[in-house]
Amino acid sequence: MSDEHWIQTIVIVGGGSAGWMTAAALARGLDRRYCIRVVESQDIGVVGVGEATIPPIRLFNAMLGLDEAEFMRETQATYKLGIRFRDWGAVGQDYFHPFGVYGLNAELGHFFQYWLKLNQEGPHQEGGALALSDYSLCAQAAKAGRFDRQSDDPRDPMSTFGFAYHFDTILYGQYLRRFAQKLGVARTEGEVVQVDQNAETGFVTALRLKSGQVVEGDLFIDCSGFRGLLIEQTLKAGYEDWSDLLPMDRAAAAPCALKGPLSPYTTSTAREAGWQWRIPLQHRVGNGYVYSSRFISDDDAVAALTANLENAPLAEARLLRFNTGRRRKMWDKNVVAIGLSSGFMEPLESTSIHLVQASINKLLQHFPDRSFAPANRDVYNRRIATDMETIRDFLVLHYKATARDDAALWSYVRGMAIPDSLAERIALFEERGQLVIHPDEMFTPTSWLAVLLGQGVRPRSYSPLVAGQDSRAIADGFRNMKALIARRVEAMPNHADYLKHHGMWAAQAAMA
Repeated sequence: MSDEHWIQTIVIVGGGSAGWMTAAALARGLDRRYCIRVVESQDIGVVGVGEATIPPIRLFNAMLGLDEAEFMRETQATYKLGIRFRDWGAVGQDYFHPFGVYGLNAELGHFFQYWLKLNQEGPHQEGGALALSDYSLCAQAAKAGRFDRQSDDPRDPMSTFGFAYHFDTILYGQYLRRFAQKLGVARTEGEVVQVDQNAETGFVTALRLKSGQVVEGDLFIDCSGFRGLLIEQTLKAGYEDWSDLLPMDRAAAAPCALKGPLSPYTTSTAREAGWQWRIPLQHRVGNGYVYSSRFISDDDAVAALTANLENAPLAEARLLRFNTGRRRKMWDKNVVAIGLSSGFMEPLESTSIHLVQASINKLLQHFPDRSFAPANRDVYNRRIATDMETIRDFLVLHYKATARDDAALWSYVRGMAIPDSLAERIALFEERGQLVIHPDEMFTPTSWLAVLLGQGVRPRSYSPLVAGQDSRAIADGFRNMKALIARRVEAMPNHADYLKHHGMWAAQAAMA
């Protein structure tokens, strides 16, 4: 085929973490015959509050070939072993959603089913019911404020460990911008004032900037944030609204100085009209109140956020407005929306950056030529839609599975109708603790178990596959496992000490 058949110029509209993640990944994944250009304006701000991630971000950084110590210094990063949830199932209740897996010993096989069997039989235990978090290396390390490196050796307990990062997303975007430019990505400063389209096909052909410059391209990637400059304002892709399932539509965010130890986890505390995040970075703590404007005013939300900070805010609270849902088409004609322009799931389980990463990976798998085959676009759209719908269901679970009746929001979400896909998952789990995880699904059995059990969903029985097993032998195995995890955690270094010892501590960070 001639060169005219292939994409030659890729134009990314918008910088920030989504734009520069996309630019860096394409520059790394494609050969140098492609011209990649990012068009961004310093006059247009970025959201910049999605500071927590989930474990797949490590694969993305590895794909780029980033040096972890440099990345962590440049972004003031800390480690994240999971999320602590406070007051979600009921006021006063606390549970932990760990990364990694539950259990250690391969010979135990059906770990969770054995756990169910022991808890339902009872007499083989000392001191009452077994706490699932006691058998998670991540949960126990997080509780102790410790961290160590994951092992690739399946015989090592640290092979069950998992982690992600907290980082300053604005710094991450700037870091990736420098990285991408070294790989040949061009940057054009300017505000887009007009989008040119082919009169017959509707394909985008060029962007006209306020300066008068015209930027032409073959493939356009919309990283313009909530406004969806190309995918919505130009192509009218449409939006599927999920606010009836996820009624949070605003967030107030404000940083403060760290007080106390540098915890290796995110904290999510349920409030009267939503929930509050706490994300510890090296140089500050990120805080935000995600809420529904149906149940609280902006002023009262800011007041509630400020009243619950560990230190005085370092800046005035920023107010963000959003509408949970997704575009009906994430890829339309020759425009692919990545990041907030493709849709938004509230930050409850730190999925925003992951959806950027998932979109980039699938775009590389479905990378087009100039024919922009409809079948290729359709499959991409279905795959991203499935990713978003699975995340939606997981987030809805946090609200639906609650016993709270102390405020109007919680009464609403407890009684709301839920998607059939989620109702089926809950029904299967309630029967005998069965979980069906799809091959491409982002959340693991550990995630579903943590939230289902943490919010009070209990199986009525357990699998017949473990019914005939020797309960006393299983109980001995669990006791040994708990003791081994405790010894391993005790040997781990303190979280902040680990960062400093391994050259990950930024010079300008506040010393813990």
